[in-house]
Amino acid sequence: MEMIIAVPMVEDQLCLHFGHCEKFAFFAVDTTEKTIKEVKKLVPPPHQPGVYPQWIREQGADLVITGGMGVRAQQLFQTAGIQVLTGAPALTPEEVVQRFLQGTLELGSNTCDH
Repeated sequence: MEMIIAVPMVEDQLCLHFGHCEKFAFFAVDTTEKTIKEVKKLVPPPHQPGVYPQWIREQGADLVITGGMGVRAQQLFQTAGIQVLTGAPALTPEEVVQRFLQGTLELGSNTCDH
């Protein structure tokens, strides 16, 4: 099965606070073969409540993997039909996605408390 995974980034690492990211890495993956097919890194529009879920949906994302995200933002993603995984470690986006595909991504607590 193919899907697109969005990972917020800061300084080429997963951003622990979703709203503070500099850019997003979008990974087109094959979950059956557990492979990354394509990677795009894009600068998002200016951060305002509700902007990122719509923009990320427009990029075709099915899943967002992040360190932390507020409850309201998670609800907006859910409404947009995008799954969210929080508590991911600050690794390179490629390593985060590879671990997700292999089933070895360990999630901690949501690093965002609002």
